[in-house]
Amino acid sequence: MDDRRITIPDLLSKKVSGRKITMLTAYDYPLASLIAEAGVDLLLVGDSLGNVALGYDSTVSVTMEEMLHHSRAVRRAAPQALIVADMPFLSYQISGEQSIANAGRLIQTGGADAVKVEGGNRRIAGITAAIIACGIPVMGHVGLTPQSAVMLGGYKVQGKDSENARRIVEEALALEQAGCFSVVLECLPAALAEFISRRLKVPTIGIGSGSGCDGQVLVTHDLLGLTARGVPRFVKQYADLRRTAAAALREFLADVEERRFPAKEQAAAIDPAIIRGLADVFKETS
Repeated sequence: MDDRRITIPDLLSKKVSGRKITMLTAYDYPLASLIAEAGVDLLLVGDSLGNVALGYDSTVSVTMEEMLHHSRAVRRAAPQALIVADMPFLSYQISGEQSIANAGRLIQTGGADAVKVEGGNRRIAGITAAIIACGIPVMGHVGLTPQSAVMLGGYKVQGKDSENARRIVEEALALEQAGCFSVVLECLPAALAEFISRRLKVPTIGIGSGSGCDGQVLVTHDLLGLTARGVPRFVKQYADLRRTAAAALREFLADVEERRFPAKEQAAAIDPAIIRGLADVFKETS
């Protein structure tokens, strides 16, 4: 593992040289430390923590205070990592002033290095430019944008017809022009994602958008098999830690019930004379 913190110019260099960028979600100290140790380029404190870690039905319920809480935990775990924090729903859509203030909180209080916003219409691109003008790096996000999934018809592939494909290309270009250092492409046809990636000068990071993007991101809990919910078709599950953990928990339960745990090696010893002395003072009651 390289202890040097990766920088935004490093990401652009990777795109230029054709080296792939890696990003994974992180919501807490233990997993964030593992992800950082593995050498992943970017840690995303995603508002997906609402579904994955907090039990919400959607990302819309995630609050600014929750994002700050989890972002701080990730920063403590990964002091050398390049951390991006999602701006939660309604933290950047209302006004430029509010957006700048909330982005600043994620950087100053949450410990993030950059923020991520969803959507690329003219209004969002303008707000994005205002945040960047204050010196805060912004990652864009187009295609399936979970905060507005209801308006998009649910969690499904976007840009399959010519009108929406063109809109998504225009949004990605608008975010680049606004100053975004990278753009996430979520749930796009692979050919469309590759088309956008070739036309943007900044790196693209795909999720469910094929291999033609400059990098890839997944929800870590999906990758490790830690979630009880079904995972999207585009996820490759590299482990089944939920099954492993469940087996360990059942073994613990059985060991306690059958008096196998704790054994002698898990218990502390004491001079028997001390216990005898206590017995003289504190008589057992029947």
